[in-house]
Amino acid sequence: MSLLFGSVIDVQGTGATVGGCDAKAEKCLFFQRAVSFFRFHINTKGEDLHLSCFIATRKPSSIMSKPLSDHERKKQISVRGLAGPENVAELKVAFNRHLHFTLVKDRNVATKRDYYFALANTVRDHLVGRWIRTQQYYYEKDPKRVYYISLEFYMGRTLQNTMVNLALENACDEAIYQLGLDMEELEDMEEDAGLGNGGLGRLAACFLDSMASLGLAAYGYGIRYEFGIFNQKIVNGWQVEEADDWLRFGNPWEKARPEYMRPVKFYGRTEHTPDGVKWVDAQVVLALPYDTPIPGYRNNIVNTMRLWSAKAPCDFNLKDFNVGGYIQAVLDRNLCENISRVLYPNDNFFEGKELRLKQEYFVVAATLQDIIRRFKVSKFGSREIARTDFSELPNKVAIQLNDTHPAMAIPELMRVLLDEEKLDWDKAWDVCTRTCAYTNHTVLPEALERWPLDLFHHLLPRHLEIIFEINRRFLEFVAFKFPGDNDRLSRMSLIEEGPCKKVNMAHLCIVGSHAVNGVARIHSEILIATLFKDFYELEPHKFQNKTNGITPRRWLVMCNPGLAEVIAERIGEDFVRDLDQLKNLLKFVNDDAFIRDIAKIKQENKLKFAVHLEEHYKVKINPQSMFDFQVKRIHEYKRQLLNCLHMITYYNNIKKEPNKHWTPRTIMVGGKAAPGYHTAKMIIRLITAIGDVVNNDPIVGDRLKVIFLENYRVTLAEKAIPSADLSEQISTAGTEASGTGNMKFMLNGALTIGTMDGANVEMAEEAGEENLFIFGMRVEDVDAMDAGKGYHAIEYYNRIPQLKQAMDQIAGGFFSPKQPDLFKELVDLLMHHDRFKVFADYEDYMKSQEKVNELYKNPKEWTKMVIHNIAGCGKFSSDRTISQYAREIWGVEPSLEKIPAPDEQLK
Repeated sequence: MSLLFGSVIDVQGTGATVGGCDAKAEKCLFFQRAVSFFRFHINTKGEDLHLSCFIATRKPSSIMSKPLSDHERKKQISVRGLAGPENVAELKVAFNRHLHFTLVKDRNVATKRDYYFALANTVRDHLVGRWIRTQQYYYEKDPKRVYYISLEFYMGRTLQNTMVNLALENACDEAIYQLGLDMEELEDMEEDAGLGNGGLGRLAACFLDSMASLGLAAYGYGIRYEFGIFNQKIVNGWQVEEADDWLRFGNPWEKARPEYMRPVKFYGRTEHTPDGVKWVDAQVVLALPYDTPIPGYRNNIVNTMRLWSAKAPCDFNLKDFNVGGYIQAVLDRNLCENISRVLYPNDNFFEGKELRLKQEYFVVAATLQDIIRRFKVSKFGSREIARTDFSELPNKVAIQLNDTHPAMAIPELMRVLLDEEKLDWDKAWDVCTRTCAYTNHTVLPEALERWPLDLFHHLLPRHLEIIFEINRRFLEFVAFKFPGDNDRLSRMSLIEEGPCKKVNMAHLCIVGSHAVNGVARIHSEILIATLFKDFYELEPHKFQNKTNGITPRRWLVMCNPGLAEVIAERIGEDFVRDLDQLKNLLKFVNDDAFIRDIAKIKQENKLKFAVHLEEHYKVKINPQSMFDFQVKRIHEYKRQLLNCLHMITYYNNIKKEPNKHWTPRTIMVGGKAAPGYHTAKMIIRLITAIGDVVNNDPIVGDRLKVIFLENYRVTLAEKAIPSADLSEQISTAGTEASGTGNMKFMLNGALTIGTMDGANVEMAEEAGEENLFIFGMRVEDVDAMDAGKGYHAIEYYNRIPQLKQAMDQIAGGFFSPKQPDLFKELVDLLMHHDRFKVFADYEDYMKSQEKVNELYKNPKEWTKMVIHNIAGCGKFSSDRTISQYAREIWGVEPSLEKIPAPDEQLK
């Protein structure tokens, strides 16, 4: 059988040819409706396999000016899935069927959103059989199940990720093209599922992808917030929040499961009777589950994320109604349904509100009922109780607590075992501790959860009794191990004394878990040396490290298909499920063709993002400039203010010597400030003010632009990160637990300028410290400064003229001429009470930025360093992280085995 390549086609009148010998790639690719990859329609009539080229309006993957080799063709087909004519025809039929029967529309009246829903339902059809089959498989095999409980799952969009994981992307592209529709426009109709604030919630989403891809019988449990993280608008330079009504058009990916609705109790009181403790006079709220399928990468496994929604019971407040009271009682149903109304928009900050504690208990109470129900039944479809020996629970169930937010799982599991299943305390406690494990995500004191005892007693009276008993027994154990050390007892107590007594949720998690982990090596070391030192000395075996990771499916194959293809051409495509294979790219670090390919993909991605910025932000940028990104939540510890000082200094330098050859830069900052975090909002206002001055200075021109990226979210990250040249990871050493944005940038071919903090330390190890721009104090330097003479900002201000000039400009109204004292509070913060020591790292940061500028002038050497970074990314796959959790905490073995497809027989 021979391979015949199809005809030459002129693309949109640009003169670019596909399959011919000339392609004006830039014009062709970024002409309003860009050509981005080539689709192959496979026609198997006769003996020859004909590949005819179709033009598509899709994300850039590769623009080639000569016919593809057989090898290239196979790679493009295999990485994106096979687009056989049967697949395409079947998808078109399903699409039209859903448009007609599900959406009740025809092509005359259908909108783009209707077409998106028709496509989403078509793709979902391919999930359903695998989803049901996976659950059958788990019931037949009865494996140990993993329950990942998190108050946040920052999923983003689902459609394209599902097509990638099911190998449907090419076939869907072809079908949509043949139907005369634009795939990218349909994808843009999908709302982000923004059920998270930042890193913690996005990590949970990456973990779900990896657990499915590694064949673990795993479930994500959380809350189906009606309103996710707010939409950020920038109005006159200020952040304004808008509600994220992400469900207003419906969600095609979820399935309500009212048959598994569970009651959750609040308030009331306890009665101690001869039959045990009863929790009485409580208010009941119903938890209604919604299931979302989580497909593994091409292994036919589809796991479940179950999110709970609060519903009022039918008799809510209706026991003593009269006519007037009835109306009010129905209206009051909203009060208990508020539990799942909105995500708290705080990142690394604890807000001790009753509604938040209700959310935390609501999710664990509903989840534990589900876990125990599933533990008790053994065979698929059976509701008969088959397993009642709870000593088996830790062998069949692993519960992972994503930070302290689900900490109530520990006293709730104890309540169920003691009060409902009638176990004695010692047996119940043994089961509880062997089942639960806790991940810590921060060392910042303001982020640690401490709930007032009064609130606890009012809302969850039985649980407070259980926590008191856990604490009593635990302190007895500590006193036995460290006799006479009363200070240690008060430090380790679950109850913090003082005018307002509080429950320390981190202490509860440590005491009630068999494993405690940090999320990067340096973070785990800091935990056992400082925050949890006493607990480590008591039970060192509990403490582990699990460095975070990211899923390469979403963060490479999906968001940067061009780079994925170039890598697959060199080392094959197995790296998608074994990211360690990227180290094989080191063989090509001096290969001119590979260096050219990597640079070309980066330039295409930059051009595409420039078009996006112009379309959505009305901002024109120079695509030849260095794209310098700092995108993350706005927080003092992340030091966006240090970046601001660099912007101002670079601006001043250009103004001082306008005829010098300066490396052009576009500095982009994105991220949301918590609505109540005034300083973070002022930082956004400063960035926009600097942009107003810099971007309108004709002397500077396009050598420097400063842009604030409005409403940074998962979907914007997927567009921005592939275009980045430089990634700013500049937190004060010892403050960022891990970071995962740093890994995404590294995998997508950006170089990192950063401190030795969080996962940056391990990134420098993996890629070689010489291949990152590392600057600033190390953790030991920060500790030495705190232990010695302390940090005095004024000394740096007086000693460094460039720093003084920048601060004087901010303080004097240079960036806010109409309100000269607008940034007085920020100046005061930096000069007098800066916990994060911005000035201490200023000089070294500026020197490091100079090195960045110099290297950028040498594109070949820059790209070689990029290749070293991509090759060093293997460790930072969430598949590696989850494999370690599985083996070292959960006691299960990950597997790359593919289970039979729905139309095959189960073995």
